Amino acid sequence: MSLVFETTLGNFEVELFEKEAPISAKNFQDYVDEGFFDGIIFHRVIPGFVIQGGGFEPGMKQKKNKAPIKNEATNGLKNLRGTLSMARTNVVDSATSQFFVNLEDNVALDHAGPRNFGYAVFGKVTSGMDVIDKIAKVSTTTRGMHGDVPVTDVVITKATRKA
Repeated sequence: MSLVFETTLGNFEVELFEKEAPISAKNFQDYVDEGFFDGIIFHRVIPGFVIQGGGFEPGMKQKKNKAPIKNEATNGLKNLRGTLSMARTNVVDSATSQFFVNLEDNVALDHAGPRNFGYAVFGKVTSGMDVIDKIAKVSTTTRGMHGDVPVTDVVITKATRKA
C-alpha cells in the first residue's frame, strides 16, 4: 500500500510493509483513511535522528487517538534511514497514532530482546526524502514539557492512499 503525505514543506510518499508488520500497517492505514493525520504537525524534530508526528495539532494540542496496538518490533525489519516506525512510551505495546521517520540508520531502536524491545518498523519513504531532510533542518524550541518542537509548525495538510 502506498500513501501520499502533503505537508507545508512538500510531499513525500510511503510504502507500508503489510506482510512484515500487518498490525502496524493496518493501524496506520486506518488513521490515514479516517483523515486523522490531516492537520497534524511534526512535533519532534531531532537532526541526525528522527522526525516524529501523528499526535498533535498546531499549538501542541494533543489529538485523541485509538487504543494501543501490539509492538511488532520482532518482525526483523531495521530502523534504517527513510523507514517509518511506531512511536511509543516506555510500555512495549503502547503505540497508537504517533510515528517517526528515521533520518539515519538507528540500530539502537531495533529489537534486541526483552530489555530493549525496540520500535516497530512498518514502512519506508519511497519518494520525497528531500522533504523529510528539509523538515529535519527546521529550527526547534521547547513548548511546555516538549522539546525539539519546530518553531514554525510543519503541518501534514493531507494524507491519502496513492491513486
